[in-house]
Amino acid sequence: MKVLTLIALFVFCTFVNCKAQRLISDTQDTIKLELTQKEIKNPSKAMILSAILPGAGQIYNGKPWKVPIIYTGFAANIYFIEYNNRRYELFLDALAIYDQNPTSTDRPFPGLNREGLVRNIDYWRRNRDLNYFLFVGIYALNIVDAFVDAHLSAFDVTDDLSFKFEPNFEMLAAGGTVTGLSLKIKF
Repeated sequence: MKVLTLIALFVFCTFVNCKAQRLISDTQDTIKLELTQKEIKNPSKAMILSAILPGAGQIYNGKPWKVPIIYTGFAANIYFIEYNNRRYELFLDALAIYDQNPTSTDRPFPGLNREGLVRNIDYWRRNRDLNYFLFVGIYALNIVDAFVDAHLSAFDVTDDLSFKFEPNFEMLAAGGTVTGLSLKIKF
């Protein structure tokens, strides 16, 4: 009975394995055909395009949906640069008025003394300058995204998982044998 079960199991596994290998072979042929049909992108070209015109590398890579995200980041950053610069100049002008007549009550910020005005000037200037760095960061991220996306254009993202059942016979150190079924997963 044990022998018949093992033989049946072996025949079943061989049948399933042959069908799976044929299916895998057909799938691999299809994938190779798709890769030859699909244009593989040049990472250097995508990087240069994005450096010249932000978003051009993303369009070259076939991801035009990223362009509005890039330009929204630029627009928001430009807004904050301008806002912080306006506040910086406002406090700078208030300091100039304060220095002309420190006892006047007709000042833009009558509740602030000179040190408070200087702290606000430093705060808004620092925020403006950090936004300049953020602008450069968004520009660099645009270039890196185009470069990496072009590199990954030929990356195989199929859901090809292969399961392979095989009979398994192992010799034990004690002198016996173990018979079983092994499952091998390829991913």
